[in-house]
Amino acid sequence: MVFSSFAYFLCFLPVTIFLYYFCLYKKYTKFLLFIIIISSLFFYGYWEPKNLYIIISSVLANYFFSRLLLSQNTYRKIIFLLSVLFNILLIFFYKYLDFSISIVNYCFNQDLPFYHIVLPIGISFFTFQQIAYLSDCYTKKHIASDEGFLNYCCFICFFPQLIAGPIVHHKDLIPQFYSIQNQIIRWKNIHYALLFFVIGLSKKLLIADNLSPLVAYCFDTAETLSFLEALFGSLCYTFQLYFDFSGYSDMAVGSALFFNIKLPHNFYSPYKALSIRDFWRRWHITLSVWLRDYIYIPLGGNRKGKMRTYLNLFITFLIGGVWHGAAITFVIWGILHGLALIIHRIWDTRKTKPLPRFAAWLLTFSFINFAWIVFRVKELSDLGKFFNAFTFQHSFDFSKTFRTTIISPDSLFPEKALFIVAVLFLIVFAKNSQELQSKFKKTWFTVYCAILAVLCIFKLLQPENTQEFIYFQF
Repeated sequence: MVFSSFAYFLCFLPVTIFLYYFCLYKKYTKFLLFIIIISSLFFYGYWEPKNLYIIISSVLANYFFSRLLLSQNTYRKIIFLLSVLFNILLIFFYKYLDFSISIVNYCFNQDLPFYHIVLPIGISFFTFQQIAYLSDCYTKKHIASDEGFLNYCCFICFFPQLIAGPIVHHKDLIPQFYSIQNQIIRWKNIHYALLFFVIGLSKKLLIADNLSPLVAYCFDTAETLSFLEALFGSLCYTFQLYFDFSGYSDMAVGSALFFNIKLPHNFYSPYKALSIRDFWRRWHITLSVWLRDYIYIPLGGNRKGKMRTYLNLFITFLIGGVWHGAAITFVIWGILHGLALIIHRIWDTRKTKPLPRFAAWLLTFSFINFAWIVFRVKELSDLGKFFNAFTFQHSFDFSKTFRTTIISPDSLFPEKALFIVAVLFLIVFAKNSQELQSKFKKTWFTVYCAILAVLCIFKLLQPENTQEFIYFQF
């Protein structure tokens, strides 16, 4: 069940909201957490019911470890290391086992069999949240005395953020579940929830999904690419990934607001960034904060000299790359961003004259766009067709069209190019969801969102099925 489906926003979400507000109306507040937990487990098990035992086992084991850490004065370090090892082994088994076998086979000329384990959806996200919680239990930081088992279950399993984030810190989320102020009907939150959900749904259905065929053609179907095809194909994926993931995040924020729960926003116009450091303050913000707080700072941050700072940056983004997937392409993507941040830090420390804003933006955006190519290709060999195209080893053909079985034969290249240019204009000059929030109270904006909602429904009524969100695979 994806957010952008009739099953979610016409069946699951209304039923869950009705049960929640029925308990609020009848003052059955002790059942509110049960409703959230049961509905979240149903939401998670909708894809693959047998995977329920994974998240349930993970929650039970990590809660047990957290209580030991909070109650023990001896052996706390051993308990903490065992708890982290448990989570690492869990995610290694389901996500990295076959990747590790492939490395062993390649390096040692072996022929070990692969297990072909299906990746449980959302495992990277709920595992990272629990590692952060265990770390804070170990240091006894931000842990309240009334964080009981039900609150912990809601913190991990809360369905709006369960599958693809945002990665929420317990001190920001758990208190909202037992807050008396949240146990009333807030019409303002319902209004905002609807508008955030429609904005996110529009990003997903009207932009990201329309870019998907072009991305599939350039990255998966075409054996060779012209310069223009490679350029527009890479831009299509850059834009698709943003609108797909930020659309999900907006819908997650909207879904949570129905229950008076405020989730952090995960994006703040990342493609307007003027440096790679600025980009990571705007892109997947909660992951950036997690990597900073639980990897970069514990490694020493910038407190142990320049070379150690550069090493810490490199390790942090190498881990960030590996977190995204079990493939060498993700490792290289993480290395590229780690090196880019090191170069930016060296540039900053020299206190040279800053680049003009447009030049800084173009340089940053060009690097990000190139790195996304590495992120998207399935095999390193697929980079060859982009390299050949960008070095003009194929003809600079304006007449060649993007035509596949997915795209209509009447779909000409100039029309697609105009759409991509329009999306770029929207990214650079339009306001983001947080900036638009100030206009939510205006009638014209509500009407505008209603029109978007109608367009999204028409899109869903088309024969092709709703596409899953890209970050579901991570």
